Amino acid sequence: MHPAPTAMSAKLIVLILSLLLGLQPVTTDLYLPALPAITQGFGAGMGQAQLTLTALLLSFGLSQLVWGPLSDRFGRRPILLWGMGAYTLASVACAFAPNMAWLITGRSLQGVAMGAGVMAARAVVRDLYAPAQGANMMSQALTGLGIIACLCGPLGGLLTDQLGWRMALLMLAVFGAGTLALLAWRFEETLAKPDLQALRLRPLLRANLEIIRNPVFLTWCALSSASYLGLFTFLASSSFVFVQSMGYSKTAYGFFMLSMSLSYILGTFWCRWLLRRISIHRAVGMAASLTLTAGLSMAALAYAGQGQAWYGAWAVMVPMYVFMLAHGVHQPCGQSGAVAPFPHRAGTASALNGFLMMLGAFFMGGWLGVHLEQPVFALAHGILLWACVISWVAWTAVQRHGKPTPLALA
Repeated sequence: MHPAPTAMSAKLIVLILSLLLGLQPVTTDLYLPALPAITQGFGAGMGQAQLTLTALLLSFGLSQLVWGPLSDRFGRRPILLWGMGAYTLASVACAFAPNMAWLITGRSLQGVAMGAGVMAARAVVRDLYAPAQGANMMSQALTGLGIIACLCGPLGGLLTDQLGWRMALLMLAVFGAGTLALLAWRFEETLAKPDLQALRLRPLLRANLEIIRNPVFLTWCALSSASYLGLFTFLASSSFVFVQSMGYSKTAYGFFMLSMSLSYILGTFWCRWLLRRISIHRAVGMAASLTLTAGLSMAALAYAGQGQAWYGAWAVMVPMYVFMLAHGVHQPCGQSGAVAPFPHRAGTASALNGFLMMLGAFFMGGWLGVHLEQPVFALAHGILLWACVISWVAWTAVQRHGKPTPLALA
């Protein structure tokens, strides 16, 4: 199956993909500096605070299982327009939430709507590009995501400090409305031929079984999921580490997030540099060496610095910079590799990949909610765990099963 032609320019495609993939950092990073203030404002516990994040991610993952087949049947454009419209409305509801239960419900609806955008972005890459070009295009789009993430942390901190947490949540609605306007104005359908069988139960189940049994999909999905779960561990615990445990301001925390995103952007450039010179398998293997170094050093510093005056933000952020540098390689390679064998079912494969990522994040969030009484160690243990998983996948499964099938190269 050959990629579909399009009249959209490459720059426009990268911009649209960046905004759609950027829904994740906008929805989490802008809100994270406000999380302690939200918790205090509603008089809620840490478990409820974590639920505003884990409920978002669970609904985000589950919704993709629906959005994927719908986009294979009706096309990417209508799904994107409906999804971004719903995201904007849900963001307004969150900003004016009267209590924690309302906010958790609003965040769940945000997750459902966000699933349409992120799932469709990965499917659009497979619609338009063969696997090798797809990894490069995904890397460019994830550079854009990194730029968005750079802005979100400091902006969320500043808005929360100066105008309150509700204004930080309202900015999500502004982002959603702007993305919706661009899609309505410039985005053209990329699905060459709708799959008329995509919504029939038996073919749908058969397609999902075909995907989940494919070793190429499982390999790249495992890599992208484990790398995302390492990032998620940081996102879910870092505000408690820096603001509550270390006493930094929300604005300072926002700038820590910015510096982490800069490291990620550098990683996406490094990814493109590597892919021009070596195979995708060797690139991932090299990046995994940095990932494991990051996990081991963060854990070692946490134990060595317990109760010591020298232990500070640098002991968390320096290992995290190394982790994010490697994350800039693992994500574009993993996300494009997972959908590569299924050009005819790119939406469904993208949805299943996204669902498995978010299912892992839901359980990781639940674990963190129980262990955040010692946030530094919760973060260090989580990063070490996922660093070991990433390294194992990159050095074993990727080398054995990571090569796309001939169908994927068509």
